[in-house]
Amino acid sequence: MGGCVRDLLLKKNPKDFDIATDAVPKRVASLFPKTIPVGARFGVMLVVEDGESFEVATFRADKGYRDGRHPVGVRFTDAKEDALRRDFTVNGLFFDPLTRQVMDWVEGKKDLKKKIIRAIGDPKKRFMEDKLRMLRAVRFASVLGFKIEPKTFAAVKKLAKNIRQVSQERVRDELVKMFTGPHPATALELLDKSGLLPEVLPEVEKMKGVQQPKAFHPEGDVFVHTKLLMRQLENAPPVLAFGCLLHDVGKPATFRRSDRIRFNGHDRVGAKITEKVLERLRFSNELKDQIVACVEGHMRFKDVRSMRESTLKKFMQRQTFETELEQHRIDCLASHGDLTNWRFLKKKAKQFTQEDIKPKPLINGRDLLALGFAEGPLIGKILRVAEEAQLENKLCDKEQALEFVKSHFKPETRNPRSETKA
Repeated sequence: MGGCVRDLLLKKNPKDFDIATDAVPKRVASLFPKTIPVGARFGVMLVVEDGESFEVATFRADKGYRDGRHPVGVRFTDAKEDALRRDFTVNGLFFDPLTRQVMDWVEGKKDLKKKIIRAIGDPKKRFMEDKLRMLRAVRFASVLGFKIEPKTFAAVKKLAKNIRQVSQERVRDELVKMFTGPHPATALELLDKSGLLPEVLPEVEKMKGVQQPKAFHPEGDVFVHTKLLMRQLENAPPVLAFGCLLHDVGKPATFRRSDRIRFNGHDRVGAKITEKVLERLRFSNELKDQIVACVEGHMRFKDVRSMRESTLKKFMQRQTFETELEQHRIDCLASHGDLTNWRFLKKKAKQFTQEDIKPKPLINGRDLLALGFAEGPLIGKILRVAEEAQLENKLCDKEQALEFVKSHFKPETRNPRSETKA
């Protein structure tokens, strides 16, 4: 039933299979040796067979909604009534494995052919039952490359503010599916046209109308530029997708006119805004840190050809460097089109080995203590200086590194107690 039937009719491989039956939970439990009542009150059982879990739901009708997301209760019914309670016609299709027939009470097959996302029944009622369905309409339309039927879209626009009642985790999951799908720019445009964008991503909404210097951004304002970035993505990983979406989120707050339009520090400001956005949406710390790094570092690419070799290698050490490099390429293509720095870095990436970029340190803190230096901030400073010299290929072994330290740091910075013991 649902999405798996839709995908099969579209000749796509379903990601999972939803199973529905007229058997009530007790009957399901009696038919299989191992079941788990994950939501028996709502007719949902987990059937475990050969180590795999299958969610089996009893045909049901909902008894109204209390929180704009979950039904207050259900009553068991037949397949047709179950189909009529679902969100969109293309998701209301059932497949009978015994007769091998598609059961369609909602004209879902017709809408699949027309490539339309249409709410089942009254769209306002469907969206008031479950506000998340508004985001799901955008997601299905963008991922499938469909249009949203006019009455359904009009209902989304009218009720858009109600999306605030949905948990941030649910909103996040829909946004991730949209922006890591095959048409993320379409998702962004639909969020904008539907009125959902200022409700779920007000920071991106603020990009609209923020002018940019034409010499660097002939394509238009910050929002137009961002859409052009998203247009170049297809099934991108979350870090790249959200790095592209939010890379210029600091520009509205840093917009200034002097000799020309400037956005001084927009990368640092944008990183702070991005962190707040991702925290609000309950992203994992790992994803949040990587996306913030992509936003914070995106302006450093303009300086790569003038960087000292040690600085360049440190830049290339970054965990997110490969993602940032791809983001930089897309950023350039969505604006001035100059890929000189990208080509320079691609050449360097081939030239440098991993050992060149991140070599094993020649000395450590214990070595410095043995030389007589006192514990404290100076130890860290010396190690950083030695690392830079190593990255510049000025130091090749431990002996050279120790001599380098002795020659660059004055004897009075050493620990007199250590020298006395010696």
